[in-house]
This record gives sequence, structure tokens and C-alpha cells, in this order.
Amino acid sequence: MTALPGETPGTGGTDTPQDAVSPPDEAGAQEPTADADPASDGAGAAEVVDPASTEAAEPDAGAEAEAASTEGATETEAASADTEGARTDAASPAPELSEAQAELAAQRELRERIEQRKAAKAAPIAAGAGLSGTAADLLAAVRAVESGEKTGSAFFASPAPAQAPRRPAPAAAPPPRTPVPQAAPAPRSASPETLEAVRAVLVEGGAPEALARPAVGALGEQAGELLRTDPWQLLAVPGVRPEQADGFARALLGADCGPDDGRRTAALVGWVLERAALQGHTALDAGDVRAALAERAVSDPDAAVREAVEEGVALLFQEGGDEEPEETEADADGTDEGGLAPDADTPREPVRVLLGLDRYALAEESLADGLARLVNTCEKAADWAEAAAAAPSPSAAELIRTTAAAGLVAHSGGEAARAEPAALIAAARGLGLRAFGAAHSEDGRLRLSAAIGDPDTAVTLSGLLSGAQGPGRDEDGALALDLLVVLDAPQLDVEGAAVLVEALADGARLVLSGDPGVLGSAGAGRVFADVLAARTCPQVVSRTPDPGPIGELVSGIGIGELNQVDAPGKEVVIVPVRDAGEAVHRTVQLVADSVPRAFSIPADETQVITVGHGGAAGTRVLNEALKQRLNPGPGRFGGFDPGDRVVHVPAPGRAVPGVVRSADAEGLHLDCGGVPVVVPQERVESSVRHGWALSAHQAAGMRWPAAVVVLPGDAAQGLSRPWVYTAFGRGERHLSVVHGVDQALPRAVEQVPAQERTTRLRPLLEALPTPDAAS
Repeated sequence: MTALPGETPGTGGTDTPQDAVSPPDEAGAQEPTADADPASDGAGAAEVVDPASTEAAEPDAGAEAEAASTEGATETEAASADTEGARTDAASPAPELSEAQAELAAQRELRERIEQRKAAKAAPIAAGAGLSGTAADLLAAVRAVESGEKTGSAFFASPAPAQAPRRPAPAAAPPPRTPVPQAAPAPRSASPETLEAVRAVLVEGGAPEALARPAVGALGEQAGELLRTDPWQLLAVPGVRPEQADGFARALLGADCGPDDGRRTAALVGWVLERAALQGHTALDAGDVRAALAERAVSDPDAAVREAVEEGVALLFQEGGDEEPEETEADADGTDEGGLAPDADTPREPVRVLLGLDRYALAEESLADGLARLVNTCEKAADWAEAAAAAPSPSAAELIRTTAAAGLVAHSGGEAARAEPAALIAAARGLGLRAFGAAHSEDGRLRLSAAIGDPDTAVTLSGLLSGAQGPGRDEDGALALDLLVVLDAPQLDVEGAAVLVEALADGARLVLSGDPGVLGSAGAGRVFADVLAARTCPQVVSRTPDPGPIGELVSGIGIGELNQVDAPGKEVVIVPVRDAGEAVHRTVQLVADSVPRAFSIPADETQVITVGHGGAAGTRVLNEALKQRLNPGPGRFGGFDPGDRVVHVPAPGRAVPGVVRSADAEGLHLDCGGVPVVVPQERVESSVRHGWALSAHQAAGMRWPAAVVVLPGDAAQGLSRPWVYTAFGRGERHLSVVHGVDQALPRAVEQVPAQERTTRLRPLLEALPTPDAAS
């Protein structure tokens, strides 16, 4: 391999969340500044490396379709755009039910069932306007602590009891279970009258009319009335900043509004938590919320938080702290067992107060209960010894033996370790079990299918939940399977994981398999990392190393080392560049000429990966340059031409690569990994982008024969160890690094770990009774 210049990791950073109001196609696309002149003569790199033999190209994946949020800088911008695209889509007419719609409908159904169960557990408590159940309990707890009536540790100390099994496994007469719907009616488009009413309010308040449809998608058919009575509800529309909502409110309310208006402070609390969710957090420290409110001119942040909790805008949780000890005889005389008086000043463990949105709280609680149910209802006496003995590797044998004795298993490893879940599925099917594997992407499904040797056993998660793929549902609405192996588990967000686990029958086995080093999910939560950290189930760590120079390089990155590796076949090549313009020039040269000539890998099998959408060498610029070289055309179908590589975002957090085939009155026709997809005309602008260049998060869970990772100088702040690990691992045969960040790359690998996400799943898992879980 050509040596990495200045083998030092670069500084990594985190993008600030997107505040600006943007058109649907630009929302969340933060534009980093470029340090270099976009023009490039292409000179310089060739003096170090022969392009014909070393440069490798990877297909541009244009604007990351705002589908995912990367750890650090790109995470917020992509997630923000995904959310906007999804909400806009929800307000647009669809001729027929799509996978995304079915998936979202399942999520809504899950939330409704959870809320019904929680409401049945506790009668309403008069703790605040409109509150009942959990929210009221939380408010009562806050007030009791504040008044000194009880200590903070008196509340939230006892975990919620695990749900009773819905279906004993096996059972002669299982109780009825509410079926999870496989389909739901397509969302209706907003009526012309509704849109006109919203436009009228927006115009009156000085806001762009273009926000009418997104506002209806976010607020529903009553959007016009809501905005007129509470103008700060405009913050529910993706991309709207607080100062813009303030101006809108002043135009509508005049002197009747101020910075401490209860409507404003409640909307700001929700806005802060929504932005935190775009960065992966399911909850936020109450102090951080108060600080954010203070920055927005709220004079009493404490009161604003209390009011938001009382109104049900947010839920309040407590972490840490010790339970009140039971009084013993020794305590009664004021002495301990050693005869010493207890120190009244002994500090207790600090209590951390968190605020979260109800939908993430419900999803985490449901997921924790569901995982505990799987752990406790599985048959532990299964004998799979013969199948384990026939396993192709020791790690595969260990995975088979562990799964035979557990309802939930966590399996971790790199790309080569994906063969072990495939061996498990094959072994289970050989034992007569209904075993299936689910991948995050169509590419992952195809690779899993090839490894198992049976295409019917591999599905995508979206296809499984929508019913388009897999075994379908049983009479109780559960997935008709005995074993499910989920690959790319780090890509699971908490809401998607809750829907999945809810769909598994009692007695089913679940294996979560993935590489802990890659970027996390696009949505809120860190399910795989929390399951590993909670240690509520057996864990199998693969001992199968990733082969070749690329595998050696990526393995070193995973432990914080950026090493030189021997690459006699030019498997890894570094192409130094001086500025962003040269980076674009060299990237196009690699994809179009060098890699096809040196490795016989066509341009459409090379993927370009870069840090962000904006900037002088972001996905937009790279996609434009690659289109001009590889598939020039006028863009007669909404900016697209037949043969264009694109990325489709059918739902938040899902980026599906495809190729444009044609367009007609129905919409834009795509070929996504052999699956025909029709995107309605009104959804093309918000959910389809050119895809020769992708972000690392969009590329997670997929691989290509060759990858070109572009690191212009203005990308240094967006680098982190997970980002580099993910991006460098996307190429199977060849990796080219267009390197313009100097020492920032080694610094990022060594010093910038994954961005921490605040979640509640780990403590919930640790608190639930799981007697059979591994210690």
C-alpha cells in the first residue's frame, strides 16, 4: 500500500444541528466551507502515485438523500433531511401502499398498543392538565421531590414489571394477541381547503407559503387553526428556527406574545428534544435543556421545564441515586453493624434527571420488555450439538451452541464474521426450524443469501416488517418464524427495534449481529450498543479476522491505530490532493478511468464516499461532476436521466441505492438492486438524490467491489474513528483514499471515538428481571 501521508488522525467534530428553513430538497444539508479553489488542474497527485495503477474510484452517491445522520458532523444534517422528506411524503398522495407506509403504520399501531397498556396499569392522577398514567406519575414525583416530601431516590427506583408473556411457548391455548398490521391505507393528501387555510395563516405571519404542505404533514388537518392559536407550533416543521417562529408569532399575536409565553417555552422544549433525537439521543439531560432555553431568552428555564412536563410535552426520568435503605434494628439505635454512628454527611450517588419525548420513552420501554420476554420464554434445553460440530469455523460453532440455549444472543464481528450467522441459519433450518436472516439493505440481503445458499431465507428488515418478504404472520399476528438473525444490528434505531421485537412470538430466538465499530443508526437510540453494555444476554465475539490489506487496515482503525499495510496488488492506495477542487478532479478520474483500467471494476461498481453533502467536495458537487462524466444529460425527469445512479429515501434512516430507468405519469421508475420502485412525482424532489457519492452513514451495511473515500481539507471536523472505520471498510477489492486532510486523519482515528448518545435502554434492560441472562 502506498503510505498514508502523515499518519496522524485528524480532528473529528460534530456538526451543529441544522437551523435554517430550507426547501425540502436542501433541508439538513449543511454547507461546510471549502479551503481551496474548486478549480483543479489535476497536477500533483500523479507525481506521487500512478493513477493507472493506484487510483481507485467509487461511485458518487450524490446528496446523501438526507437519509441518515452520521456520528459527528454529518449525523444531524442527514437525519434532519430524512425526517423532512418523510413528513413531506406523508402529506402527499400515494397511489398504493408502499413498504415504508406499512412500516410506519406498524410503528403507529405499536405506540397505540403501548399507550393503551400503560393507561390500563394506572388510573389517571390529578398531577397536571391533561396528564394521566406515566406522565402524571412522573409529574407527581417531581413535585414531591421539589417540596421535600420525599427524596429523589424514592421514585423511579423500582423497574416496571416485565410484561406477562402474551403467548406461553409452547402453549395449548394461547391467549389472543392483537395482530400487527401488515398494511395500512395510504396516507391521504391534504385537501385543497386545508392547504389554503394554512397558506393564509403563513402569509399573514410572514412565513413562506411553501411551508404549507410540510406544516400539514407535521400538524395534521387542523394545522391552520393550531398555527393561528399557537404560532410556535411552526417549530414542528423541519428546518424552522426558533427566531423564525418568534417572528411568525409576533406578526400574528402582536403585543400578546413574549419570550416567556407558555406556548413558546413548551414548543422550545419539544424543539430541543427533537433536535437531540436527530443526533441519536432518546433523552437529554434536564440541565442541557434548561441551558438551551436560557440561550433562547427564556428567563426562568426551570419553570419552563416544569410546565412542559406538566403539559405532557416531555416526560421526566431519573437515573442513578440509591434506593432508600430499609431501616434495621441497628439503624434504629443510630449505629451500624460495627457500632459506629452513620455519617449523615455521606454523599449519595448523584441523581441524573433526563427529559425525553414520549414516543422514544414508550419505544425503549416496549423494547426492554420485549427483549426480556424473549430471554425468559425461550426453550433452553435444545440440543444443537451435532449442528455445532458440523459448523465451518469455531466461532460459528460457538454461535450455534449459544443460540441453542438462549432466546437472545448478541454476536459481534467484522465483515468476515457475517459467515457465522449464515452458518447458524443454515444449521437451524437443517434442524427443521423456521430460521431467517434480515439485513439492513438489499445489498446485505443478497450477500447473506449467497452465504446461506438459499435466497428464501434472507430478507431486508423493511421487507420483513411490511410483509413483502419473509415468512409472513401467524394467526396471532406474530412473524411465523422460530429464529431471526438480524445483521447490521448497529443500524437498528429504537423505534424500529421495538416494532421488530413486538412482532416476534414468545419462544422465538433473536440474534443481533453486527460490527460495534461502525457508525450507529440514523434514527434515535443505540440499541446494539445498549444490549452489549447491559449484558442481559450471552455475547459471542467472532475470532474470524477480516482478510487482506483492507481488512488489516480497517481492523487497526477499529482499535485506534492507522497503520501502513502491505498492498502488493494495490488493494489500498492513497491519492494526496492539495485542495477540494483537485479532490473532485482526482475522484472523477479514479472512478471513470483508473479503477476500471487497473482492476477491471466498472464505474457503476465503484462507490464514492465523502463526509458531507455541502462544501466544495461534498456529495452535491461530486455527484454533479460524476454525472457530467459518466451519464451526461439534461435531467429531463425532475433533474434525472435514465441511467443516473440515485439514492432513494423511502422512510427516515433508509437510503436505498438505485438506478433511474424511466419516468411517466406514475412517477420516477427506479431499479433498486433488482427491485422495481416507482416514486410518485410529488415525492421525487424530497426523497431522491443522485447517488454516485454517498455519506459514510448511507453506505453503512453495504459493500462494493471498489470504494473511493474523499477527504478534502474542509472535512477534517467531520472525521471520527467510526466514520473512518465505516468508510474504509466499504470496498471489497480496492480502496482509494483521496487524502487532503493531512494529520487530521490519524488524529481522528486515535482521538475521536464515537459520539455518545443519551439513551435509557441500558438501565431499563439492567433493571428488568432476566434470570436466564448471562452475567
